[in-house]
Amino acid sequence: MDGQARTERLDAARLGAELGERATLVQFSTAFCQPCRATRRTLAEVAGMVEGVAHVEIDAEARLGLVRELGIDRTPTVLVLDARGRIVRRGVGQPRTVDVVAALGQAM
Repeated sequence: MDGQARTERLDAARLGAELGERATLVQFSTAFCQPCRATRRTLAEVAGMVEGVAHVEIDAEARLGLVRELGIDRTPTVLVLDARGRIVRRGVGQPRTVDVVAALGQAM
């Protein structure tokens, strides 16, 4: 995951899903994106291993306003949010599990 962090915050209302107690992995996907499927598995696995971490998947085509607002231009794009919903890491492409865990360490 590259380290481009934003100071912007996201909340449950903007995401349409509850945030994790400690951190949230937000995945922007599209229906025909093959790497999105693998990313979904990786993020769900990590969220299942780390207590208080939620994985939220957003259909980029259905949420174009949010996609534009956040500058999402490729899928999969993963945002790592801290407990307050602040974007602390951003990654594009299929992440490695070790990179997701490291990004969570920065968020918590």
